[in-house]
Amino acid sequence: MSSSISPPLPHGHRRELPGDLAMWFFILAELLVFGVFFLAYAFARMRNVELFNASQLELDRLSGAINTVLLISSSYFVVRAVDHIRHGRSRACAHWLLAAMTLGGAFLVVKMAEFIAKTEAGISMSTNTFYMFYLGLGFFHFMHVVLGMVILGAVTLKAWKGGYSATDHVGVETGAAYWHMVDLVWIILFPLIYVLH
Repeated sequence: MSSSISPPLPHGHRRELPGDLAMWFFILAELLVFGVFFLAYAFARMRNVELFNASQLELDRLSGAINTVLLISSSYFVVRAVDHIRHGRSRACAHWLLAAMTLGGAFLVVKMAEFIAKTEAGISMSTNTFYMFYLGLGFFHFMHVVLGMVILGAVTLKAWKGGYSATDHVGVETGAAYWHMVDLVWIILFPLIYVLH
């Protein structure tokens, strides 16, 4: 990623958000939904701290930590992809996006193994309030990762075919913005569900 400082903008010009504006509205709406779920979780936790603490100890924190590293690393790869396309390096952009998707896929595998382990232990959303949030929020985020990978996949294919350039790469920035949102939500979700008590 380039370390040079961006030159000041000419008088009367404003720095615009990277990517498509419609995606930013979608991202804000998604963050609002997650925010409501997080507040509901915090409220429910305050009403039954002992149950939440006891249930939380049954989670696999190592899996959660591994998934945190996977998503943060994948976000870095997406940053590298954006930097490359801004310099007109379409194939390099595609390579970095493919690497990000690989880590996203690994996240899904780890998370799915976690879900399966809980199911085999007889745990479901009806087990208790904590598991309702753990499974509900986890699956909701899981589906956002899947959607993010679909978006990155489409962007990667177009980048590989030379569909973006140094002057025309809104699609790459749009996909990157969504992927960073998915990462941000997990960075909040992991300590909230797995660690804090």
